[in-house]
Amino acid sequence: MTDSNHIPLYRTIWRWHFYAGLFVIPFILILSLTGAVYLFKPQLDRWEERGWRGLPTAGAVDADQQVAAALGDFPGASFHYYRIPESPGDAAVVHLGLSNGTMRDVAVSPQGRVIGSADPERRISAWLAKIHGSLLIGRAGGLIVELAASWAIVMILTGLYLWWPRGRGMAGVVWPRLSLGGRAALRDLHAVTGFWVSGLALVLLLTALPWTDVWASGFRALRAEMGWVSGAQDWKSGGADHHASHDHAAMAMADHGGHAAPTVPLARIVAQAKAEHMPAPAIVQPPGAPNLFGPPNGQVWTLTTQTQNRPLVRKVGYDPMTGAEVSRSAFADKHGIDRAVGYGIAWHEGQLFGWVNQLVGVATAVALFTLAISGFLMWRRRKPEDALGAPPPAREPARLKGVAAILLLLAALLPLLAASLLLLWITERLILPRVPRAARWLGVAHA
Repeated sequence: MTDSNHIPLYRTIWRWHFYAGLFVIPFILILSLTGAVYLFKPQLDRWEERGWRGLPTAGAVDADQQVAAALGDFPGASFHYYRIPESPGDAAVVHLGLSNGTMRDVAVSPQGRVIGSADPERRISAWLAKIHGSLLIGRAGGLIVELAASWAIVMILTGLYLWWPRGRGMAGVVWPRLSLGGRAALRDLHAVTGFWVSGLALVLLLTALPWTDVWASGFRALRAEMGWVSGAQDWKSGGADHHASHDHAAMAMADHGGHAAPTVPLARIVAQAKAEHMPAPAIVQPPGAPNLFGPPNGQVWTLTTQTQNRPLVRKVGYDPMTGAEVSRSAFADKHGIDRAVGYGIAWHEGQLFGWVNQLVGVATAVALFTLAISGFLMWRRRKPEDALGAPPPAREPARLKGVAAILLLLAALLPLLAASLLLLWITERLILPRVPRAARWLGVAHA
């Protein structure tokens, strides 16, 4: 086997892998944990609403009376949508925008009594989404997560290069030689886990990009410029929290007053909606109500679904004066780019193939967690007391034409990666030469 310690290219890529990995390890731990739990959002939401299910059905009232009961308990609130009960004994959930700019999910029993309410922003899944998407620090956190995701892609690609067998057998390549113990077993565990999870991890990272800030803003502009638009974008991007189903603040503050009151009651629309067998949670929005992702709905009753399985999402519009169907759109009507994003988002959130998708997501998260922990332990075991412990630079310049081309391509596709590379170059060339002790500690200068 070729002695990789004397190959400048190997040494250079090893150093890239080291620095990228050291930066992203804490974020991998946070995002893997929160992402794994968020995969079970439907189950979490059902658990939080367990007291709103299995209620008596005798003396049930219609949807209009349920909405009136919810509005009666929250004076000055505006009606945003009615969530159709999944089963006859379930409470209806009336989504309201309160006068103070917040939102409320109000549970109304089949008999028209308010039995509970919840702030959507305080749900477990919403809290997890904020950690996962912005580290609970808003737009700055979102930018940090996007930067970490960009460098995680670099980490995975460089890790695959380091893993490449180069004539070795299957042991230590396809399965770890744990019997070796010590550093060798830890190295095998890290390398083999990285190989098996690399494809799934790259899919997770790439499907997260539409939720980001800088990348998603550029993608949205390109999408519009190229004409890749067919209907409204139905995912949040450009500064929104990951996995946010809708912009609560914008919906709460939206003014949909001044619209003519519909003559067709909600109860009639709900009856028609039930015949559509829309995936749960199915909702009905009144004419002019704030839309989930974009401008307010038009002057129609709108039936849609909040399912995370995006390919199943469809919308039906009903005339507010006659109740007749006036519009219908489905996932198949979207542009191919939007459909690809929709499939990716559904996979990322673990809802494309139901529980199988959830289990694959959990396995991916566990593998990434294992990678992060094993990488950290490997670093701590070899780290000297007086330095960061970066792999030593190559004695001879590496031929990096192919690597440089790949790096330039990644930089072109990932704006924050490009910006950070420029910052690193400036730091290494202009700042670190003036602070040699810091340069030696970081391992970017020869000892």
